[in-house]
Amino acid sequence: MLLARVVGTVVATRKDPRLEGKKLLVLRHISPEGQDQSGYVVAIDTVGAGFRERVIVVSGSSARMASGLKDCPVDTAIIGIVDDLELDKNSKPDVLSKPAAPPKPSASSKPSASSKPEGAS
Repeated sequence: MLLARVVGTVVATRKDPRLEGKKLLVLRHISPEGQDQSGYVVAIDTVGAGFRERVIVVSGSSARMASGLKDCPVDTAIIGIVDDLELDKNSKPDVLSKPAAPPKPSASSKPSASSKPEGAS
C-alpha cells in the first residue's frame, strides 16, 4: 500500500464498459511526511475521496481485489482516506528507504603479499 494525494479528476466518456460509473482520480504519491514524490497515477476511487485528500492506494492484483473491482481492468485503486498519520520521532526516512551498504573489508581481512592462493607453487 502507498500514500498519495488527490490532485485532479479524469473524465473519459469512452472507456471499457466495466469502468462505467467508476470515478477516476489523478493522484500524486507522497512521503509519510506529506512531501510530493515524482510522477502521477490515475486510480479508481472506491471510497469517495475528494480533492487534496490523503489516500491509501494499492496497485496491481491488489487493486482488482478492492470492493466492486473484481474482473475490472484496473491497476491502481484508492482503498482508504487518511484521517491521521503518526510517525515514530526516532525513525529516519533515509535509513528506511535505502538498503544498508555492504561492510567495508577490514585491514586484517586483506590477503598479504606473501600469501599464495591454494594450489599455487
